[in-house]
Amino acid sequence: MKKIFYFIPLLLLSCATMAKNNGNPQKFKHSEGSSAAFDTERLARLDTVFQDLVRKSEIPHAVTFVAHRGNIVHFKAFGWRDKEKNIPCQRDDIFRMASQTKAITATGVLMLMEEGKILLDDPVKKYIPEFAHPQVLVSFNEKDSSYTTRPANKDITIRHLLTHTSGISYGTDPNNPMMKIFAKKGIPPLNSLDRVTLKEVVKKLASCPLEHDPGERFTYGMSVDVLGYLIEVVSKMPVDQYFKEKIFMPLGMNDTYFYVPKEKQNRMVTLYQKVQGKPLQPSSSVLYQTFPYSGAQTLFSTGAGLSGTIEDYAKFCQMILNKGEFNGKRILGRKTVELMCRNQVGDLRGEIGFGLAFDDFRPQYLHLTMASEGSLRWGGMFGTDYLIDPKEDLILLFYINWQTDNSVPDVKVLFHNLVYQALK
Repeated sequence: MKKIFYFIPLLLLSCATMAKNNGNPQKFKHSEGSSAAFDTERLARLDTVFQDLVRKSEIPHAVTFVAHRGNIVHFKAFGWRDKEKNIPCQRDDIFRMASQTKAITATGVLMLMEEGKILLDDPVKKYIPEFAHPQVLVSFNEKDSSYTTRPANKDITIRHLLTHTSGISYGTDPNNPMMKIFAKKGIPPLNSLDRVTLKEVVKKLASCPLEHDPGERFTYGMSVDVLGYLIEVVSKMPVDQYFKEKIFMPLGMNDTYFYVPKEKQNRMVTLYQKVQGKPLQPSSSVLYQTFPYSGAQTLFSTGAGLSGTIEDYAKFCQMILNKGEFNGKRILGRKTVELMCRNQVGDLRGEIGFGLAFDDFRPQYLHLTMASEGSLRWGGMFGTDYLIDPKEDLILLFYINWQTDNSVPDVKVLFHNLVYQALK
């Protein structure tokens, strides 16, 4: 009888914990090879396909991560961290995540909204006065990089920045005048090895013309870097410290950084480049190859600057899937996550939608994907990718670091297909 009475409080405590977390998994469990949701023989096709791609030198490496209801059903590393030194890729290797940084930044902004410190439709000029008089590009002179502008028809809001409808682009397209305008202003492309700060970059950005009036088009660009500086202004904290204290530490993301500490730099994968007709080779871009561990390390690029492990980012994805909580910590409120996941841009991106941080797979897009309606996806320019599927209670992440000319199949779509075909 004493054992029964001892068991009841434990049972009540367990039920209370489950109720508090709404039954959402707070830790990952390993169930590779024994998942009730997947046909394990069909899921093993992942191994066959990616091992073969490495063997043929089509890809340098890859790490795959699939979790269903918090149970890790597939977690493998393929290929080489450093092929030239014969160092195998490991599951805890650190990758350049590039634009996967954006969803972290959006989360930081929404946390400030939840604290009542900002509203999403506040004009940015309220916090960053340099954006008080936005101008739209009218004409550009190729000979001397001079240009003419007109006043924008409305102010840029925080929501415009979150949805890439502000008119702020990237200065990386050689066919776009903004590349020369940004270069003339001294705005770095994505990252920098020089002694420059986010504050300095954003203030220079504010002096550049917009590509269009705010809210008129979806223009992917440096809007999220402006949001990073907004976080610093409102929180009165450096954004790297804000991310660490408010997001990384609570979620247990212990291997995610703007600049990888010296003791972990040996786990950084080599960035490769793939050009048709030529063998894989390390990227010749000194900036992209070395920015996570060299240079002045003063620019916290909140649009493209983070590096980390796939399991770290999986914790962030599971937090979104859990409607704002993981590791026993609530990062965002349930209704905030619902808002974050709604299409905010109408038809501005064609068939696919976009929320406050990532793609939103609306019905018009479903003929192009095996993922469910309402799935959320984004990635980074060096090949990392994630997908969150609420209907299947599934997260899937694919990590690679390369620059490719697309002479090989789209490995991200290949990965998605191989995961979904294995579901029972």
